[in-house]
Amino acid sequence: MTHFSDEPQTLDIDFATFQRGLPAGHFRVIVNPDKARKYIRHRLMMLVLTLPIIGTGVAMGLWGYTWIGVGLVAGGVVLNRLVASHAPKILLHLASHDARVYAEAIDFEIMEVRAASDEPRLA
Repeated sequence: MTHFSDEPQTLDIDFATFQRGLPAGHFRVIVNPDKARKYIRHRLMMLVLTLPIIGTGVAMGLWGYTWIGVGLVAGGVVLNRLVASHAPKILLHLASHDARVYAEAIDFEIMEVRAASDEPRLA
């Protein structure tokens, strides 16, 4: 029994071709949001950035500067969630500008590159 798939196959292209073809609309990029979230948090060192901000906020709250402390804690949490929610867009931006990020995203199966179809899709 033969299995025919309507899904286009993943392309194996180099970074230069990806960088030229993406703005022209030659490729369709599929990003796994869960893997992208983990990768971007690691790549941007979010733990290293947010932990001191939140820790400073807690310390300020304990020393009597309550509103400054609340602001720092809220800022650290919001920053972490903002980066997590926009992780696929951030990954696509980084992958289109840095060959190493592109190679890691393809190798770790965070991102797939497929040929863009010319026929319109119905929602």
